[in-house]
Amino acid sequence: MAAVLELIAGSYEQIVFGYRVKTDEKEWTSKANFTHHAHTASISAVATSERFVVTGSKDETIQLYDMKKRTEHGSLLHHDGTISCLEFYGSSHLLSGGEDGLLCVWSTKKWECLKSIKAHQGHVTSLSVHPSGKLALSVGTDKTLRTWNLINGRSAFIKNIKQNALIVRWSPDGDKYVVVVDDKVDIYDLKTASVTGTLTNPKRISSIKFLNNSLLAVAGDDDTVRFYDMEKEKWVCEFKAHETRVKAIDSFNMEDYCVLVTASNDGFIKMWKVHLKEDLEPPTLLGEVNTTARLTCLAVWKPTSVQQVAEEPEAEATTSQELAKELLKPKRVRIAMEEVILEDESKPKKKKKKKGGKK
Repeated sequence: MAAVLELIAGSYEQIVFGYRVKTDEKEWTSKANFTHHAHTASISAVATSERFVVTGSKDETIQLYDMKKRTEHGSLLHHDGTISCLEFYGSSHLLSGGEDGLLCVWSTKKWECLKSIKAHQGHVTSLSVHPSGKLALSVGTDKTLRTWNLINGRSAFIKNIKQNALIVRWSPDGDKYVVVVDDKVDIYDLKTASVTGTLTNPKRISSIKFLNNSLLAVAGDDDTVRFYDMEKEKWVCEFKAHETRVKAIDSFNMEDYCVLVTASNDGFIKMWKVHLKEDLEPPTLLGEVNTTARLTCLAVWKPTSVQQVAEEPEAEATTSQELAKELLKPKRVRIAMEEVILEDESKPKKKKKKKGGKK
């Protein structure tokens, strides 16, 4: 049975492209399904859920597109600056980060902003939600990595990383995460919050994607995609994906293989078959489409994906070790927040001075 999926890509030309993919033949074909021109500046981020596609832009707006009704669904106007990152948790919540330093949590039911946090002094460059939904990571231009407790919407802990990170991502199992700084990827262990390994790409990194819990696909400012095995602690495969630099990558799983999707400045979106076995071989091309646009971001919309089950949160962990222990349990929780409160969590709270007494 053919999988139902679409390739969604944003561009410098302010247009979002949607291509329906036909997967029931040896060579996959992509047919233009929609173009969405709701932005007035280049598109900087895209994310998909079971029903919606959301795009962020330098025009400071988040635009919604309802894939079920095939209609525009409105705009989210809360950020003051470029929308730098978007990520859904399940189908119920969306997180957004921007140049204004804000981290916003949105309910997809009524598209209300449930929480708005001043997360970084400077831009939020990337965010990632833990598979449990209890925790999020963010990095910004204030040279910090911040951990957010999504149960209460507050800062859990802060780590100074001495450089401006570009990307942060959780592994699928949620037991580790990676932070990208220029051409380097630092691998962190959740239990200790310490770096367990570092890999260096030949070029500045533009996009990364976990293909499974140990295999990381890395794209940079060249035409090549490289695979790094965290268990073996080495590069295991590389292949030329495009004629010019690869801007964005995404992936999804089929029955017995993984599909890596790449987008480039050359205008092409390509789909590659990857067999995740012990001796990794270079991927084979499944299909491609030429958008003729300068692509900036990419996501796969796959409505047949398994819905995540939400449970009520348990007692709140108080230390990073307790939080790590709690998160490693195979649970699913709902992000529970009610009101919009603008908080500055990027600075430690100052202690109040006692009245009386001489300075």
